[in-house]
Amino acid sequence: MTPAVTVKGQVTIPKLIREFLHIGPGSLIRFEPLPDGRVAIASVHAHTDNPTDPVDALIGCASRPITTDEVMRLTRGDDWNQP
Repeated sequence: MTPAVTVKGQVTIPKLIREFLHIGPGSLIRFEPLPDGRVAIASVHAHTDNPTDPVDALIGCASRPITTDEVMRLTRGDDWNQP
């Protein structure tokens, strides 16, 4: 299997590999360079219990909406906006 890279930098992943990784249209994949010069490819869906981006893990975890003024008061005190 030696697919060519297009002028846009795209490569068709062979069907055997897509089936092995359980990926299809819209799937997210991760590329990891290895010390020996090879690159590993993995399905991101296989690692949903451990998100790779810690910020992504926080999305939607706030218990209630909070205004900017409330954040400023909490972090700098009630007189945060005084000269």
